[in-house]
This record gives sequence, structure tokens and C-alpha cells, in this order.
Amino acid sequence: MGENIKMTPDGTLVVPEVPVIPFIEGDGTGVDIWPAARLVLDAAAARHGHSVDWREVLAGEKAYNEVGDWLPQETIEAFQECLIGIKGPLTTPIGGGFRSLNVAIRQILDLYVCLRPVRWFKGVPSPVKAPELVDMVIFRENTEDIYAGLEVEAMSPEALKLRGLLEDAFGWKIREDSGIGIKPISKTGSQRLQRAAIEYAVAKGRKRVHWVHKGNIMKFTEGAFQKWGYELVREEFSDVAVGWADCGGDPGDKILVQDAIADIALQQVLTRPAEFDVIGTMNLNGDYLSDALAAQVGGIGIAPGGNANYVTGHGIFEATHGTAPKYAGQDKVNPSSVLLSGVLMFEHIGWQEAADDIVTALEATIGDKVVTYDFARQMDGATEVKCSEFAQAIVDRF
Repeated sequence: MGENIKMTPDGTLVVPEVPVIPFIEGDGTGVDIWPAARLVLDAAAARHGHSVDWREVLAGEKAYNEVGDWLPQETIEAFQECLIGIKGPLTTPIGGGFRSLNVAIRQILDLYVCLRPVRWFKGVPSPVKAPELVDMVIFRENTEDIYAGLEVEAMSPEALKLRGLLEDAFGWKIREDSGIGIKPISKTGSQRLQRAAIEYAVAKGRKRVHWVHKGNIMKFTEGAFQKWGYELVREEFSDVAVGWADCGGDPGDKILVQDAIADIALQQVLTRPAEFDVIGTMNLNGDYLSDALAAQVGGIGIAPGGNANYVTGHGIFEATHGTAPKYAGQDKVNPSSVLLSGVLMFEHIGWQEAADDIVTALEATIGDKVVTYDFARQMDGATEVKCSEFAQAIVDRF
């Protein structure tokens, strides 16, 4: 029997010999990719004397079918108590209920960081000429921006009331057939995300941090995000980091912190990827950037993701793609997204050697052109294997 991971008052995770880690199998292709990922995770852990007490919890379509609830309270409580969890893709109900189960979990647990590392694995088909130049880590704020869900439907009584309030208070004239949304960006939410990004850069020896924003237009939300980021550097990190304006672009041995307008950043991560390292940004920008970057290195099928609160110690790691129900049960799809999310999870709990083994074996498997159909159709001389066979091929290369 395992024990729960704990967090000390000074912010250190205490990981027992056999940690309890709740998992959500996931809807659609979750039935294929989770068992494949688990096979590899268990094998890598065992190589270094570790094991996991996996505990299944329910969410999504499987939860609704079994207990009549899309996101049972028991699932949230398990994540709260165990601190760390992992999940496959989830179906979001149509026509009511949660806007997104993924967003709901992040907001309930206050998982304010969406961590999306993006790098190329040798041999993975890519639409760009030099995918090896892409090695970035995105810190996407998870709880604010338009994803807060503060909006009213066009022509509704709520929209009529809000339009009236805005016109009376500020003189804002909004077309009567408009849906209206509120975009909250707080100093608290911004700086805790930015703090996590800088601390990561320090811990991992990264050299640059970019704040990506649209502050030239949205001056008091995205512009404030940029301003608060530079303030944080000066107030808390002046010994290890420096803003561009304070050093003229020459940071010496410190981390260089700079910013980029979102639309230009989306261009430059494609044309000048080597100039980007760690990126801190808001919710919507981070969504665009992480998927656009994933396309440069092989697609979201091989893109990991994690959601974390570094203050409470909570972390939920997840496949970044959808459920793809038409492929469910066919043992066909690529399990790399949820597997690499498991790698992030192992890194998070301090099992770095096991994490490194998985990455090395995954690269070797792809290098040998033993791949699932999504890569096989783009590679000459590939051996196409099933999802489960791909996982076993990784294990065989430990």
C-alpha cells in the first residue's frame, strides 16, 4: 500500500517510497494511451527502485456513465489529498454543465501554472526546416483571462443589464446584439505565474525569459502583465535576472528578461526559435503559442502538459490532445503526449533518472523508426506498430 505525497511548510515535496497517484484514464482513446503510458512509467520507475500505487478516479464520460456526474467530488478530493495526479483526455458535456472539465479541474484546485515544454525528438516528422532549434518551456497562466468564463450571451437580459451598467458608469457604447466577456488579469495572478517561470529558468539553467502579451492594445490587462513582470524581476530576482531595459540587452551572467507582442512572438517562434527559451504569458496567448509550437515539433500527439500550484504542491499532468473517439479501442494512436506528461510528473516529484530513461528510450524508438501510424505515414522505411507495441518497444530500449 502506498502513502500520499506531502508538502512541508518550506515548500518541499516529501515523496514516500510508494506514492499514491490518482489517475483518470480519459475518454475516447484514453482506453488505449493510458495503459501504454502506464506500462512505460512503471518500468522506468522500477529500474530505480520506485513504484507507484495507482488509484483510478473518474471524470468525463466514463464518470457520467458510471455515477451520473461528469466531475465527481471524490475525484477532486483525491487530487487535493494526494497532491499529484495524471489524466488522459476528457469529453466536455455539450449543452450545459462545465465549459471544460479540464478548465474546471484547474480552477477548483487553483492550478495557476500550465506548464508546456516544447522540444523536438530526433526523427519526428516536422513541417519546419530546423525543428531542433525549438526548445522552449511555456508558463501559461491558468486561472484568469477570458478562460475565467465571465461572459453573457448576446441579446440576453444579462447582456442588456451589463451594457446598461457599462454605459452608465463609463460611457461605453456596446452594440445591442453583442455578447460581452470580462477579461480579468490581476497582479497576484500574473506575478505568481511569472515567479514560477523565473524560478524554473534559474533551476534549469535557462538563459532567457520572455513575457508575451498584447499590451500595445490591451494596456491595463496584458500591458499590466508585462509591467508587473519587470517589477517582479527588479524586486525579487535582481541577483539572478535583469530586464532588457535595465541592461541594454547585455545581462552578463544573469537571465535576460524581455517581452514580445503576441502576434510578433507567434511569428518569431517560427522564424527565430533559438532566441526563445522560457515564455511566461496569459491564458489565451499561452493556448495559441503552445499548440503552434507543438506543430513545429510533430504535433500535440507528442506534446506534454502539466498544471501546477507551486505554493500548495498540487500538480495534475495531462495529455494535451482531445479524445479522438473514432479511434477509441483500436490500439492505434500515439501515447506520447500522456507518457511525456508522466515524465514531467516524475521530474516534479524528483524521479529525474526514471524520467531521463523514458526520454532516452523514446528517442531511440523513434530513431529506429518504430512508430505509431501518425508518424509512420510521414516517414520512409518506418515500422508501424500499435499503441501498446510502441510502449513495449520503448521499454525494450531501457
